[in-house]
Amino acid sequence: MEESIKDQLLTKRPLDLLIQLSVPAIIGMMVIGLYPFMDGIFAGKIIGQAAMAACGVALPLTFVNSGVSTLIGIGSASVLARAIGAGNKKTIDKIMGNLIFWVLAFSAIITVVGILLAPPFLSLVGAEGEIKALGIRYLRVLFLGSFFVNFTQSANMVMRGEGLMKEAMLIMGGGALINIVLDPILMLAMGAYAIEGAALATVLAQVLQAGVSYYYFAKRSQVVKIHRIQSDAEIRKAMFAVGASAMMMQILFMLQQSLLYKMAFKYGGETHGILMAASLRIYAFSFIPLWGMSQGLQPVVGTNFGAKKYERVRAAMKVFCLGGLVLAGIFWLPALVFSADLLSLFGLAPEIIAEGVGFFRLFYSIFILYGVMVMAITFFQSIGNAKKAGLIVMLRQLLLFVPAMIILPIFFGVPAVWFSEPLVDLLVIIYAIVLMVRELRAMGQS
Repeated sequence: MEESIKDQLLTKRPLDLLIQLSVPAIIGMMVIGLYPFMDGIFAGKIIGQAAMAACGVALPLTFVNSGVSTLIGIGSASVLARAIGAGNKKTIDKIMGNLIFWVLAFSAIITVVGILLAPPFLSLVGAEGEIKALGIRYLRVLFLGSFFVNFTQSANMVMRGEGLMKEAMLIMGGGALINIVLDPILMLAMGAYAIEGAALATVLAQVLQAGVSYYYFAKRSQVVKIHRIQSDAEIRKAMFAVGASAMMMQILFMLQQSLLYKMAFKYGGETHGILMAASLRIYAFSFIPLWGMSQGLQPVVGTNFGAKKYERVRAAMKVFCLGGLVLAGIFWLPALVFSADLLSLFGLAPEIIAEGVGFFRLFYSIFILYGVMVMAITFFQSIGNAKKAGLIVMLRQLLLFVPAMIILPIFFGVPAVWFSEPLVDLLVIIYAIVLMVRELRAMGQS
């Protein structure tokens, strides 16, 4: 099985690999992305727009878990892809034991800290009154599932690094569907505790996903097995080096979205805070398929780079970047045309929708280019160049974004809350393309 997957990654046409690896990942990631999207819809329709906003405002703090699982998962998957390419069985056998060790260590800390930080965090982003109260209740249940979500997501990334996109899709997609089914049932059944029901649906789905993932690696996988659970110095070093940039992206997502909420509440009041919650749900769901495609790219680039087949790396990047552009466009155009209809899904009052359509379109204006940006970041992660991957992330979500979000609204008011991010992203995408092209041209020349 190992040789079969490796041979395909090293010999099949890049377009065939995109279809084989990315289409299942995209479908799976879209199903996964449905449950936070549907959380917002169910919360808005069943409980009210304040609950929808509470779930949205609370979400950035959960990126701490996403950051940890991405650090461990992307780092481990990168090590795995290169180990498969080099035929290093000794390293392959240590990956899951190292992964579980670090998931346990980080999750124990996050559970406690997340529960304690919920109230001050929501105050920090500008949430008040009912939105804040509901957000605290939602987060305190959600953080009880930290171990399960971190293990599931990081283990799933290892499966993708192994090239098993269909299996990874089934595990994550199945959990997402369970979450979607449980959401309205628990919200309605728990009455006054409906917001806890929304969080509990997520935790229960994560428990089931974690159980299936553990069973797969313990009993079914032919390549990556769970052996002794312990930290391995060599794998840990490589995992942290590569995964740090991916983790930083998640942590900076937390900063980015927190600042967006802060400025929306500050300059536009509760109306724009609620509008931002709905807009970010749509925005995040649109991003999910792009990350799905990138999960298909990672084993292709990592394995061929490890095997020193640089022309195949260049060919793969051309195909996947074009694919990313097309995929982003599929979401970009309908979102601009049907903006009001999309916003209405979240139970927003008609007056908020009428005021917010123009701002939403401004916020979404350059989304079509994001596929290329995601492929560029994944490319640098896959070849082990954490420095350049991290630089792109830092520019986009910290070094340029934070000053723009703080300064521009002072001069331009509410509109700047909505146009600062696309303006910064346009500059960063141009820079990322330049870096990627230079790296591809230089590959194998020295």
